[in-house]
Amino acid sequence: MKVLHRKHKAGARHCERSNLKHSDYFFCYTKDCHDPSGLAMTMLRSFVSSRVLLAVLLIVLICLFMLLTMPHPHRLALDEKQKSQLHFTIMSLNFFRVDLDSYPPSEAVDPSGQPYCGAMKLCEAMMGQDLLGFHPDSVFRSDGMDATNTKKLYTSEPNNLKARRGPYLPLEITKVYRLKDIYEDVGPFDGNNYVICGVYTKKRHSGKKTGMPILYYKADTSKTAHDINQPDNPENIFNYKDNNNLLSLGVPGKPNKKHPLFTNPKIFYEMTKKWMVTPTNRTNRKDSFILLSAGKDGLYGTPDDIANFNMQ
Repeated sequence: MKVLHRKHKAGARHCERSNLKHSDYFFCYTKDCHDPSGLAMTMLRSFVSSRVLLAVLLIVLICLFMLLTMPHPHRLALDEKQKSQLHFTIMSLNFFRVDLDSYPPSEAVDPSGQPYCGAMKLCEAMMGQDLLGFHPDSVFRSDGMDATNTKKLYTSEPNNLKARRGPYLPLEITKVYRLKDIYEDVGPFDGNNYVICGVYTKKRHSGKKTGMPILYYKADTSKTAHDINQPDNPENIFNYKDNNNLLSLGVPGKPNKKHPLFTNPKIFYEMTKKWMVTPTNRTNRKDSFILLSAGKDGLYGTPDDIANFNMQ
């Protein structure tokens, strides 16, 4: 292979090929035209730079992933606040049991057949229908009448107030709202009835910022089942229907949105079962009650729900 050199006007030496076929390789051995060490250093620098950029990109992606998946500090604080609220409610229900010899009922209707769900009965037991204390003659009627339907229990008469128990939860730190403050359409309920709400608040149609009602389910200790596959099993310790009428009202401000716990009652028995026990058809709180918060998303039956036991 023939290589020619010639000088340019600037005195620099240049390489050119003469009579070479396209398949021949062209080599130049002059310093100006070929510097193996310089080329190697350039390639090394490019390789290192690309590796550094790739590493930086990976670090950035990992940080973004962590920021997106880790709960916000404010969210964590609210979760702890919600757990504290449930803890105080547990203690208050135990005080109620000491005074009245049993936990409050949680059936979907009252003795007269009117819709009066577990969440409403919880609020009456803790604070009374007028938030001035629970009347011991109450049979948990939606209209506040006694068992004979002849005497209104929640009045402001001095003797009436003296007979009251509690309030077991102080109004100053309890988020209590009338049902009509939360739902624009209260369905079959009396919109003036109160419920205790969770800490995750949103502005409602009423202009008030409220959380979602805390659901209450009392255990029927005469039953033994926790049938995940048959929610309507009459032997189930807990009855998902206790708050189903309330769930049927949907999500406030989203009339077409339904709670998973309402559309699929099996979720109730799945989320309340004891995960570390075999067989798995055992329930948490089988001797007392279940309290359930809808969590940050405002939907009952989703992974962010918070209860008075550890859920998986």
